[in-house]
Amino acid sequence: MSDTKIEIRNARTHNLKNVNVDIPHNKFITISGLSGSGKSSLAFDTLFAEGQRRYVESLSAYIRQFLGRMNKPEVDYINGLPPAIAIEQKVISNNPRSTVGTSTEIYEYLKLLFARIGKTVSPVSGCIVQRHNIKYVIDFIIGLPPDTEVYLLSPIILSEGRTIDEYLQVSQQQGFSRVFIDGTAVRINTFLEDKKAYKETPKLLIDRIKNDKRKETENRLADSVQVAFFEGHDTCEVVYFTDGTAHSKTFSQAFEADGTTFREPSVEMFSFNSPAGACPKCEGFGKTIGISPDLVVPDKSLSIYQDAVSCWKGESGKEWKQALILNAEKCGFPIHKPYCELTDKQVNMLWEGNQYFGGINQYFDFVESQQYKIQYRVIMARYRALTLCPMCKGTRLKPDAANVKLFFKKR
Repeated sequence: MSDTKIEIRNARTHNLKNVNVDIPHNKFITISGLSGSGKSSLAFDTLFAEGQRRYVESLSAYIRQFLGRMNKPEVDYINGLPPAIAIEQKVISNNPRSTVGTSTEIYEYLKLLFARIGKTVSPVSGCIVQRHNIKYVIDFIIGLPPDTEVYLLSPIILSEGRTIDEYLQVSQQQGFSRVFIDGTAVRINTFLEDKKAYKETPKLLIDRIKNDKRKETENRLADSVQVAFFEGHDTCEVVYFTDGTAHSKTFSQAFEADGTTFREPSVEMFSFNSPAGACPKCEGFGKTIGISPDLVVPDKSLSIYQDAVSCWKGESGKEWKQALILNAEKCGFPIHKPYCELTDKQVNMLWEGNQYFGGINQYFDFVESQQYKIQYRVIMARYRALTLCPMCKGTRLKPDAANVKLFFKKR
């Protein structure tokens, strides 16, 4: 089987006369020709028909008996044919949210795929976000070197109007006797007598053990970790010492990382036809009425010095252009370079501005604030158009969905 192209040899369906053609993979291919030249015969009655037939043949004999027999198209052979989908040559929906994915229902499977096996990745640290259950914490502690000294802690979270003294006194009545502070365990009474002698914020000591790998220790840890999560409002911390050096790891039953709480992947998160998943800016359409970059910079072969930015040509914008030219050397912006040759960073600087000059977006913010004047309303109308949504970048989904990634093992 060819891995790079579809090979069709001697196709004779309908009015095709022994056609030989190679169609490359991963390309957008258009079949053109006169009416009756065999475009549909090649695309639908040969390629799609053979792909559908092979799919049906892969099913069990029991299922095939309900689908009926599919004849092989008149062709010597077709190699390199992937699974095929055909879309009828008519408008099947007037819904502006409709796409090829929704029309063919492939998108339903993609939503399910991302919701079930997708992993949420923190955009801050790049680590996978996950809930830590009791077993996860126990496995981490048991996996430490033998006889490691382990402290199981809970952060002290004070409710409104409650002091730390009151919290610790109640904790004593519940059976807790120590806090962990400045790298050591201290009795609660000792801490309350002289709180100023300590630098760090105390944490409630739930349990301290040595990792002796015994079954009794695992059972004890199960109860202690459950209490630690309860007292710490779904958060606990493990402090352990190896070679005299203290290490700590925080666990959370909440779906959060790097101080941010994330939404857990669900089918609704990837549905742009639902308020639960649709981008709040464009409401799931992928485009909004805004300032069009193509109208602002109609001729991208010009440089900024040559008036590439159309809105900065008039009286209202020449001061903005002049500010950029005067400060270009300070911020390293190439004013004589054609707009089409600017890097993404330079284009972003032009639109967003910096401490030295105001960008195009700031210019239009100014124009919008002056819309009580007719000339500024005319300027806004001149550069407004249907543009890519600035929040979802055309994905139609809430920003949370972009944090969900698929991970596959290499073969």
